[in-house]
Amino acid sequence: MKKTLTTALLGATLLAGAAQADEIIFAHGENPGNPRFLAAEKWAELFTACTGGASTVNVAPSATMGDDAEMLTSAAAGVIQVTANSQGPMAQIVPEFGMLGLPFLFNDLPTAWAVLDGEVGEMLDQRAQNAGLKVIGFWDNGIRNVTHLKKNVSEPADLKGMKIRTPPDQMAVDIFEALGAAPAPLAWSELPTALQSGVFDGQENPLVNIYTAKIHEITPYVTMTGHKYETTPVVAGLVWWSGLDEATQACALEATAEAGKLQRQMVLDSDTDLRPKMEAEGAIFADADRDAYRAATASVYDKYAAQYPELVAALRQAAGLE
Repeated sequence: MKKTLTTALLGATLLAGAAQADEIIFAHGENPGNPRFLAAEKWAELFTACTGGASTVNVAPSATMGDDAEMLTSAAAGVIQVTANSQGPMAQIVPEFGMLGLPFLFNDLPTAWAVLDGEVGEMLDQRAQNAGLKVIGFWDNGIRNVTHLKKNVSEPADLKGMKIRTPPDQMAVDIFEALGAAPAPLAWSELPTALQSGVFDGQENPLVNIYTAKIHEITPYVTMTGHKYETTPVVAGLVWWSGLDEATQACALEATAEAGKLQRQMVLDSDTDLRPKMEAEGAIFADADRDAYRAATASVYDKYAAQYPELVAALRQAAGLE
């Protein structure tokens, strides 16, 4: 059995559903049509089938359980069981997650997936467990590009003074400060209103997030900067996870992997499929001078290589940069 949790059900679920061992809340922040939304629905179907219907999965989309940081806190506290979350909030708890967003680290998504599905992913999971969270898989949040209200930003100089929203991610803030912009973090759910009110000149996200949230209708200038990658860690509360038998844990891992194949492919396909759709809807695209962007953000590597020398070196090698 699978139900979609709406705002109207939220209070009842907190009082009753979360306390029941056979009732699982899978929370995330995306709206219908986004790959994360569709993959969460698929996860619920797969997990329920694998466990023979022993558990009910309530999928709580669209930040109905709070923003990403709040969902991580809820998972650790046992209020929810699983969240498809974001790299920035995870980096606030496990700083090493932020290293995945080093500027221009991954040239393509399959390279990033291979790194996350190997020793780097295992290391990040171990760090997360120390904070009461269990990483059960890595979905995708794409390679990111910049949108602006009034202009394209093909050269780093075009960003000078730009008020740009970033996720709550120090790496993103550092990148845009190095580029001369004026970045500020804001929860994803609050972004459309902030853009419409003029708080920001623009924002950065993968095309799939821009399109499904209709951000291109507010900020129609889309520059393909490709400046950083972000993963979507699928995270369980460690207390809940530790109380599961091995068969149920295996079902959760299998559901995450299988739904992740769908989610990753959708994000990958969107990089080529969405540009013509968005152009037809009025978006104005430009390609960035990525060599200039790389040079302008080199200081970000210097900062984090000093803090995490072994991890940064390992990531550069795994990504094929060395």
